[in-house]
Amino acid sequence: MILILIGVAVILRLGQEIFVPLALSLLLTFTLAPIVSFLKKRYVPKIAAVILTVASAFVVIAAFSFVVAGQVSTLAENIPTYQRNIVEKVRTLSQAGSGNGVLQHLSKIVERVGSEMQTRAAESQVEASSETTSRKPIPVEIVTRSKPIETLVNVIVPLIRPFATAGLIIVLVIFMLLEREDLRDRFIRLVGLGDLHRTTAALQDAGARVGKYLLMQLVVNALYAVPITIGLWLLGIPNAILWGLLTLVLRFVPYIGPVIGMILPLFLALAISPGWSLVAWVAALFIAIELISNNVIEPWLYGSHTGLSPLAIIISAIFWSWLWGPLGLMLSTPLTVCLVVLGRYVPQFSFLDVLLGNEPVLQPQEKLYQRLLAGDPSEAADNAEEFLEEGYLIDYYEKVGLPALILGEIDRQRGVMSETQIELVAFSAQTLIGNLADIADEEENEEPTEQTQGVTPQAIDELDLPDGTGRSIICLGGRGAMDDAAAAMLAQILAVQGADVVTVDHTVTDVLGSNPTETSGFDTVVVAFLNGNSKSHARQIVRRLKRKKPSLRVGIVVPMADGESSAQIAPEDINADFVSLGLNEAVRSALSVSEPVPLKSSARPLVRPRPRPTPPLVA
Repeated sequence: MILILIGVAVILRLGQEIFVPLALSLLLTFTLAPIVSFLKKRYVPKIAAVILTVASAFVVIAAFSFVVAGQVSTLAENIPTYQRNIVEKVRTLSQAGSGNGVLQHLSKIVERVGSEMQTRAAESQVEASSETTSRKPIPVEIVTRSKPIETLVNVIVPLIRPFATAGLIIVLVIFMLLEREDLRDRFIRLVGLGDLHRTTAALQDAGARVGKYLLMQLVVNALYAVPITIGLWLLGIPNAILWGLLTLVLRFVPYIGPVIGMILPLFLALAISPGWSLVAWVAALFIAIELISNNVIEPWLYGSHTGLSPLAIIISAIFWSWLWGPLGLMLSTPLTVCLVVLGRYVPQFSFLDVLLGNEPVLQPQEKLYQRLLAGDPSEAADNAEEFLEEGYLIDYYEKVGLPALILGEIDRQRGVMSETQIELVAFSAQTLIGNLADIADEEENEEPTEQTQGVTPQAIDELDLPDGTGRSIICLGGRGAMDDAAAAMLAQILAVQGADVVTVDHTVTDVLGSNPTETSGFDTVVVAFLNGNSKSHARQIVRRLKRKKPSLRVGIVVPMADGESSAQIAPEDINADFVSLGLNEAVRSALSVSEPVPLKSSARPLVRPRPRPTPPLVA
């Protein structure tokens, strides 16, 4: 796979003259396709809609290019007039850094550059004055006049390449828009005929994501560039239109583009002003507009995201700029979006979505289990607090905490975990539960309302959990340390409901103590098992507890760790009052008011008496 990627990169680099026009044409097609569709819905013929859209787009691009070229030429003519201010800034920096070793070294370098600029300026003035005062004889050289055809070739050939590329892009965009449906069908026939649903979803996602990104980003960039241009003009920065247009284009590159667009006007402000106030005002202008754009304009107009992670955007910018130069930098984000869509819908390229996408690659329970394995309950608590900003504790334990412990139990049963790892997972889980105690206290003291009654937002209709005030419950771990962690989660939820809860370790053989009257206040015991094949062990615990205290209600929590085994356990099989498959059901059953199930005698004796042999007859 790595060799294939390297080969593709080499082909893209060597075939730059071919692939750059194709990439530009494809992205322009994605951008202009919604406009063509809009015109067609207004009963404009297809060919006329395509021609009108393409002509308008390239007229705007050509006008933009001419304005930028004119501004750049004006800037180049004015650069020598800024040398005096630059030299003055160099001297200021040299004096400011004279007391520091690093600054002194840097200031010497800057001073050397400044002196070189002064020398060049003096030399140019001397040359200009000498030319005006004394005119030397001009040597005459006989040169053979070139042919008109050669002169024409020398002038036209350098202009052919850019105009030919632009013409090729125009033709490709027109034909791609005209044959868009046919190209879509051919692509489906080529790569996705066996899975039309997946291929259609990929094409729609790519077209919508790239097209909407480019159009909305263009609107956002225009709303960003206009106040920047006006502000720079009011501050007296030369060529304000140029810097506004550059910021409009550079903002197509996230994170990097705005910084580059700000550096150039800052450098110009540094060159034209003898002081530092203008530099500060220019920096304040860019920072203020950036904050307004990011926090007001983009959430309002540009609600959808590219689907790329921030690191992937930066890496893609570096990669595509290395391949195709500045043009690749501009195309980096939309091209990478296409790759992410490809990885999302084509299984062979799923690694692209994992590497470049911004979707979580681990489920919340998998992420929690990984942190517990690493012995990092602090990060696990941070992730839990993010979940609990919109959910409740019972939701977190039901959807994330208990499934994470089940993953650990599955690994334990497979024999891939050592005893040290099992203890580490259990200890980290107990630490996480302790870290969430403050949140549990807040929920316990929360006034019940129509939105919070029943602990969870969806529990109003589904759970209807009763109040646990006055109930005394023992939560017991079944067979191991991770069972103890599951029991601790259940105990914390019951405490939130107002119950008096005690958590008992699985190593305690006599839960009720030697004198059951000392624990007469406890009316319910809930035993947590993560192993679904614990039927016989659960039966023994239930019988032992009920024999010691017949009035005790005993329930079992056996989550569906392997999908089927826990569902086969029925309360009557183990003489339990209830068997729950999750924490929600366990809380409801533990807090319910019901009479305990009496202990039934075994239908058949555990040891069958051996029949006595018949004595022999005595004659």
